[in-house]
Amino acid sequence: MSLKPIFKMDDLQAMAVFAEVVRQGSMSAAARQLAMTPSAVSQRVRALEAAHGVTLLHRSTRKLELTEVGARVHAHCLAVVQAAEAAREQMQRSRDTLEGELRISAPVGFARHVAPALAPLLARHPALTLRLVVDDRMIDLIDARIDLALRAGRLADSSWVARRLCSFQWVLCAAPAYLAQRGTPQAPADLLMHEWIGHETGAGGFPIELQRAGRPQEAERIRVEPRIVSNNQLTIGQMCAAGLGLALLVRPDADDDLRAGRIVPLLADWQLASTPVWAVVPQRDTQPAKVRHAIAALQTALRALPGAVP
Repeated sequence: MSLKPIFKMDDLQAMAVFAEVVRQGSMSAAARQLAMTPSAVSQRVRALEAAHGVTLLHRSTRKLELTEVGARVHAHCLAVVQAAEAAREQMQRSRDTLEGELRISAPVGFARHVAPALAPLLARHPALTLRLVVDDRMIDLIDARIDLALRAGRLADSSWVARRLCSFQWVLCAAPAYLAQRGTPQAPADLLMHEWIGHETGAGGFPIELQRAGRPQEAERIRVEPRIVSNNQLTIGQMCAAGLGLALLVRPDADDDLRAGRIVPLLADWQLASTPVWAVVPQRDTQPAKVRHAIAALQTALRALPGAVP
């Protein structure tokens, strides 16, 4: 059984040079078009002929003529050049044109902000489609073919590239009915005597760090153990509004319930640290236009939300 010869990358360039020589009708004209010297062009064509043991061109002082095999090979070399040009155009379109499918991953709590943020972009660019993957888990961007993920908080070390969009303020909340029954905390230490709703934690509960407004030297750190746990921030907010206990909520998620009076903020003289919001992409290289514009639209929309910090 005979083995096919290994294809050399140099052949691609030589084929492109040969196709340009045929198109221009002379070595010198092809050299000008390719920004090469005539001798370099001639060497590339001769190297292609020598590598495959064929004669592609009959050369004379006055003109070039394709041989029979040269005519057949030229059609394929031209196809190679056209395919390369098509690939380059496609990359150019991806870089500059908003089209194709945009795949975004977002936690459940963030998903409701994506549609208002991207609606104007989708309206202006009908060739752009959106696939929104809503999942509170840290899914793998490469495996899920995600173009852009929204993440909050401290990011684990990875090869992915993160750009900070804004930060969200936290607010300590409870329902009026709960406070009427259990009393309203007046100081950070009082928080230890209340029921808590929060994310799943390890042994020892989760920490809460508070700082006195206008007095950076006054800070308190306590650790509370939630009675009710959930891996979903919106569910925590709903349980808080139902009067099941105290909760830490990001201000944009809590804003509707705060305005409606279903929950109220606590310890107004104390501040909680904000949490950063990130746009995460799987690679550092130049991003397609759809990703660049989506990041800009999301940043503008998220920074306009209540409790957002630029």
